[in-house]
Amino acid sequence: MKKVWSNYKQTFILLVSLIIGAIVGLVFKEKASVLSPFGDLFMNLMFVIIIPLIFLTITTSIAKIGEPKRLSKVILTIFGIFIVTSLVAVTIGLITTYSIKLVNPDDSQKIIETLSDEVTDEKIELNILERTVQAISVNDFASILSKDNILALVVVSILIGLALSKIGDEGKALKDVLEAANKVVLKFVDFVFLYAPIGLGCYFAALIGTFGASIAVGYAKTFVVYTVVSILFYFIIYSLYAFIAGGKKGFFTFWKNVIPATATSISTCSSAASIPVNIKCSKAMGVSDDIAETIIPLGTSFHKDGSIIGSVFKIMFLVYLFGTNPSIGKVIGVALIANLLVTAVPVGGGTISEMLIITMMGFPVTALPILTIIATIIDPPATMLNVVGDTASSLLVARIVDGKNWLNDKINKTLKKTRKA
Repeated sequence: MKKVWSNYKQTFILLVSLIIGAIVGLVFKEKASVLSPFGDLFMNLMFVIIIPLIFLTITTSIAKIGEPKRLSKVILTIFGIFIVTSLVAVTIGLITTYSIKLVNPDDSQKIIETLSDEVTDEKIELNILERTVQAISVNDFASILSKDNILALVVVSILIGLALSKIGDEGKALKDVLEAANKVVLKFVDFVFLYAPIGLGCYFAALIGTFGASIAVGYAKTFVVYTVVSILFYFIIYSLYAFIAGGKKGFFTFWKNVIPATATSISTCSSAASIPVNIKCSKAMGVSDDIAETIIPLGTSFHKDGSIIGSVFKIMFLVYLFGTNPSIGKVIGVALIANLLVTAVPVGGGTISEMLIITMMGFPVTALPILTIIATIIDPPATMLNVVGDTASSLLVARIVDGKNWLNDKINKTLKKTRKA
């Protein structure tokens, strides 16, 4: 019993804090926002550490892969898995939205009446190449030290990690410094998570208090359908990934360790803030350090199952609303491209992505508020899929890179270390 409590204590306390937060939010509604500062404190601490965490984990994990063959295999496998699982997500989104009409005729006019005639300050004519360059690079070193430029930071981190790996022993001194700094950052994260039950509970209470009253009748159907799809995707698709990766052991190991990442993602609505706990969850599942510390930060920028499904929902919502008839190929293409422009921060991280959808699909710019509302109401389940999708993908990468016995090998190594200790 003591061992069970020791293994699940943190998860149990975190879940209890979220349940209490949800109850407070439902009971006190908007008044629960008074707790926001306590939640904001936790978020601020996470966002302060997120830039060095991403840089150090990606750079050191790539740099310490001594074998060039393993390095290339890890990177190529990660992006291969991202492509396959993203196609699975977009397919699920398409099947759902083609089977269920998201907007009822009675609601269409009411929704259209909420549109503003004001033109947004966002650039209307989006140049894909310009947006891509802006997303993956910055014109000043200081700008890369911002959570608003995470994709650019990831690119730089990969390149520096590759450079360190390439020069070998000549870069050992710098590699040692970065690895030591990474350990310090991870210990800082441990300190922050001592406050997590309070911070996340208060953040969730404020979120539920505001979120519960924000769903207009015309959007309720989209919220309900998306939530149901997310829950089914979470339990069925990720169970399938875990089973493919490690059989029954992979299945049980996944569900034994995934709850902290799930709880953190739902409560914070931030993939970036979930990176530390998600890396821990992947390692606890038996994924090797170099894979876990590479795929989770990369996934935050390049792999978002929830956002991909959400992009399909946004596109089809407007399709039904305005009565257009786009091709399936166009919907898939726009959804996948738009997904890359969603940033890993809470509500508001998808504005550029939403403008891209509107422009490429030919909808009026005044429809932007519609997509903003949809993004807001689906944010918790979408973030959950974004985060846990990376965890599940890490198992698949481990299966391909480390072989079919990767999980047994990891368990045996752990047992040997325990016996020596």
